[in-house]
Amino acid sequence: MILYEYPFNERIRTYLRLEQLFRRLAELVPRSHPLDHHFAIQTIFEIMDVASRADMKSDVLKDLDRQKLQLNGYRGNPAISEEMLDSVIAQLEACFVALNQLHGKTGHALTENDWLMSIRSRIGIPGGTCEFDLPAYFHWQHSSTENRQKDLHRWSLSVAPLADAIVLLLKMLRDSGSAQKMLAVKGQLQQNLPQGRTFQLLRLSIDPASGWIPEISGNRLMFSVRLMRQGDDDRLHLVQEDAAFELTLCA
Repeated sequence: MILYEYPFNERIRTYLRLEQLFRRLAELVPRSHPLDHHFAIQTIFEIMDVASRADMKSDVLKDLDRQKLQLNGYRGNPAISEEMLDSVIAQLEACFVALNQLHGKTGHALTENDWLMSIRSRIGIPGGTCEFDLPAYFHWQHSSTENRQKDLHRWSLSVAPLADAIVLLLKMLRDSGSAQKMLAVKGQLQQNLPQGRTFQLLRLSIDPASGWIPEISGNRLMFSVRLMRQGDDDRLHLVQEDAAFELTLCA
């Protein structure tokens, strides 16, 4: 199944973007080719750019604290495992402490590295990191795989606390929902959201063999899904048949 996710607010949208970048970084660093490590450095810079909002760190810390307070409210509930509860709260506390100990914005320590910042200033220019522009970077790319991986691990430490916190928060958000079977009549579905709850994320699972591509839109009151299919003209066309799929709303 292909899983599509749609955030209902800007905060979750930013979390999802950062999560994608963290996954890419984790995939690229263990590889051995210099080109993979070039894109690993570029990914670190992208993380710094996305996380550069002044209130990003504050938002994540507030979310961690909010989740911790909510879970503490379940203590004494016979339907809740105290051991599991303690484990999750401990994870939240560890993420809170690690992130709170970082000074400044995510990746701030890297901004003091002149060598990295010289790469950052040119990496957005098409072909801007050629050997005649950045000979020291070209030399680094020809160093041993172990040396490059060691450096990348060291630079990644400045974004690791944010990564751990966001991965945990998104996992808890996703676990809050339960999948439901839905039917899009002639490829379209529009539905009001239940009142009294604030939903933050929509998840939609589609069989790749169907060829359906969902176009999702929504707000705090309602959402809509239009199922499209790519035609021979390379354009998207609305599916004309009734289509069943699984949908999850996470609060």
